[in-house]
Amino acid sequence: MSYTTQMNAARKGIVTGAMETVAKKENMPIETLMERMAKGTIAVPVNKNHTVIDPEGVGEGLRTKVNVNLGISKDCCDLEVEMAKVRAAVAMKAEAIMDLSCFGKTREFRTRVISECPAMVGTVPMYDAVGFYDKNIKDITVDEFFKVVERHAEDGVDFATIHAGLNRATAEKIKRNDRLTGVVSRGGSLLYTWMMLNDAENPFYEHYDRLLEICTKYDLTLSLGDGCRPGSINDSTDAAQVEELITLGELTKRAWEQDVQVMIEGPGHMAMDEITGNMMMEKRLCHGAPFYVLGPLVTDVAPGYDHITSAIGGAIAAANGADFLCYVTPAEHLRLPDLEDMKEGVIATRIAAHAADIAKKIPGARSWDNAMSKARADLDWEKMFSLAMDPVKARSYRESSKPEFEDSCTMCGKMCAVRNMKRVHEGKDIQLND
Repeated sequence: MSYTTQMNAARKGIVTGAMETVAKKENMPIETLMERMAKGTIAVPVNKNHTVIDPEGVGEGLRTKVNVNLGISKDCCDLEVEMAKVRAAVAMKAEAIMDLSCFGKTREFRTRVISECPAMVGTVPMYDAVGFYDKNIKDITVDEFFKVVERHAEDGVDFATIHAGLNRATAEKIKRNDRLTGVVSRGGSLLYTWMMLNDAENPFYEHYDRLLEICTKYDLTLSLGDGCRPGSINDSTDAAQVEELITLGELTKRAWEQDVQVMIEGPGHMAMDEITGNMMMEKRLCHGAPFYVLGPLVTDVAPGYDHITSAIGGAIAAANGADFLCYVTPAEHLRLPDLEDMKEGVIATRIAAHAADIAKKIPGARSWDNAMSKARADLDWEKMFSLAMDPVKARSYRESSKPEFEDSCTMCGKMCAVRNMKRVHEGKDIQLND
């Protein structure tokens, strides 16, 4: 039997290699995985032309996944620097890379990433359209927009962010409802501008079936972008955000009718007390489709530390249903992140994802923590390092401040509670004053 997409295969009862890989990684029965893929509550983004991919699943009952944004821009266009970030992100166990390149040799960089990277690869074709055609945004044609999408799909991109839900009805909501920060989505703002300047409907909304044809041809997963995501905690859960989310739910059903996998993108900036409700609303309005969130950042006053504000929101979001976290770095709102910024962002987001997996009772999540706790109780430093999310940093901290006694650290020394309890239980004497 043949199939067109991973969703189509699941609905036909065909077990693909990608499904087998994901089921094994997640300790999930293949039948359960396929049932959820058929319903759309799990997506396995695997483009037919991404030949080196090590597939991952996103959605119901699976580990929370982490995405890393990178790419070349007019101000920072060194391909080798960005490729170093790709390799570091993969080494740090990020499951996805989003290439947000918007200037220069975008296709050269994209194809290099896809040829080397085993993680899922995503893009926002709208960014590339502006740079590739070297035109004013108003003058790009509908056909040119779709040609860029198809080029990305042909190159092997596994998922593409398309802001198809920002239609004219949603645009009117933006006009009538003041926001402190307006439209902060780069792709959303570009489409909004094109729509206003041309007095036209969003081409990806108006010609959505044409988009689905491309997705089916290459097994491209749609990541339906949130053009109206809030850029400040003041703007969250407003009329424009909710209006767009309703539209994304409708577009999700249309995609599933064509066996196209879908993920939904979400906020943004949001106070902590709104996150749980937003996760529930998204899952309800978008029929259980996997939810992919940027943050949410829970306060707006910590530039330089937004990997922390994001991790707080991301942990709450994922514990309440989000499936995929887009990392945020300390450089957010300030500059393009460098390699060290990227590493800090990855670790902060992985901590949030893992903390949420414990809360969601994902199989195997808590056992990792239990193994670390056992190593601590045994004062087995090498075991602790091997289990650490960032073994290099953990080891460097230990080695930077050596204790007098190997079975302690320089925080407590001989007064270490773990050390002394262990010695008592072993029948050894404890002397704290000599």
